[in-house]
Amino acid sequence: MLHPPQTFTDDSKTKRIRKSTLPGFGLTMGFTVFYMSLIVLIPLAGLLFKASSLSWADFWQLISSNRALASYRLTFGASLAAALFNVIFGLNIAWILVRYEFPGKRLVDALVDLPFALPTAVADITLTAIYSVNGWVGQWLEPLGVKIAYTPLGVTLALTFIGLPFVVRTVQPVLAEFEAEVEEAAACLGASRQQTIFKIILPTLLPALLTGFAMAFARAIGEYGSVVFISGNMPMRTEITPLLIMTRLEQFDYAGAAALGSVMLVISFLLLLLINGLQHWSQRHNGGNT
Repeated sequence: MLHPPQTFTDDSKTKRIRKSTLPGFGLTMGFTVFYMSLIVLIPLAGLLFKASSLSWADFWQLISSNRALASYRLTFGASLAAALFNVIFGLNIAWILVRYEFPGKRLVDALVDLPFALPTAVADITLTAIYSVNGWVGQWLEPLGVKIAYTPLGVTLALTFIGLPFVVRTVQPVLAEFEAEVEEAAACLGASRQQTIFKIILPTLLPALLTGFAMAFARAIGEYGSVVFISGNMPMRTEITPLLIMTRLEQFDYAGAAALGSVMLVISFLLLLLINGLQHWSQRHNGGNT
């Protein structure tokens, strides 16, 4: 009985062909390093170099002044609170957009991206007009003793507004790929609604939630345009660090502005590194459980 001729494939040749589809590691790595150096590393190095022109005593006195410390507390505190609010409500909005059909769904989906397209100064003026004492909403809150404009609460509200799309657009595609049959299977096996949410859905969405949180938090830390009016810019009360840096620049104190910017850079990097570490841990933990 005759057998058809056997064909053998060279695995090494196949792998070589697959790898040659794109440029080699050396070229792509070199381009990546060049691009990162040109866009990111060189400007950051220039910032640190400018800050180093100050003596250590002047540098420490500048970054540890009462006005600077108050701006740090407001900037990072409001950014953290806004990012946490966006995680909660962004997950809720993404869930509604993915799981339900309702009239005006496309309009709501488009409105989520509005903070991306709206100039930050326009958003700031609009929020100030709405939540001021004589605004559409502020005039009803004032008799209740709630004041939003020109307070830290107003800063947090503005940062929440500009950071919401980051969470929604990060969680939405992951939630869309999550199969509803998994929830049905859990219910058939006797899992309660709370068990399904906390043991099946949230662990799957946790990496995306951490990514959205990190992006919203990073955007809020460096935000200036949407906060400058609604904050009122009162030193020691509603002055954010980016505004303090702009004040230094307007006074031609470039070294002082660089010193404050370097502090923001270091703290932001450490916080984002921590968030990325948590995201990596959650991905490994969920992968091990599956």
